Amino acid sequence: MYLVTSRRLNRIKEVLNRRQRDLRIFIENVRNVHNFSAILRTCDAVGVMYVHFYYEGGNPPINREIARGSERWVVLIRENDPVQALRRLKGEGFQIVATALSEDSKDFREADYTKPTVIVLGNEDRGVSAAVLDVADLKVKIPMYGMVQSLNVSVANALILYEAQRQRLAAGMYDKPSLTPEEYDRFLKLWTYDRILERGLSKARLREDSS
Repeated sequence: MYLVTSRRLNRIKEVLNRRQRDLRIFIENVRNVHNFSAILRTCDAVGVMYVHFYYEGGNPPINREIARGSERWVVLIRENDPVQALRRLKGEGFQIVATALSEDSKDFREADYTKPTVIVLGNEDRGVSAAVLDVADLKVKIPMYGMVQSLNVSVANALILYEAQRQRLAAGMYDKPSLTPEEYDRFLKLWTYDRILERGLSKARLREDSS
């Protein structure tokens, strides 16, 4: 049973069929609400399903006007220890690609994003921490020819993710489902039934409280 129109259902199925479960973003202590929200928006646009993050604070800094609802279409996974989390992901077969302005960093377009990949984005001021860089399999940077050495973290995320999308499109990776059947069914139910029912119940409670 679905609580959406057939047109909406077809759109949701199309999105789920193109979600890339093995292309992930890891946000390490990005604190600016605009940056965090814009990263999520690009993740949704490119088809990233899982976004891991480490944040030294309360709730993640999401501005819904900037994110435009994208936080509802990706899975946010909070990690308490970035190094241990990335080691766990490496153990699951992911390569760790970290952004870094260092001498041994490669052009971000040289990475092979058709492999299971976690792209690590660092704090606006300090970048990716040294401890996390030690875990990385590859460090990448975006070539800069001006006086400023780096781009805004959300812009860097967009450039790298669209390069990953380009490579994956060329390899036909968006042409077949990446999610497991269990994941697909779980998200389909969540997006077409559970959340809508929950919103309806919440509105009903508000009406009761105001009456």
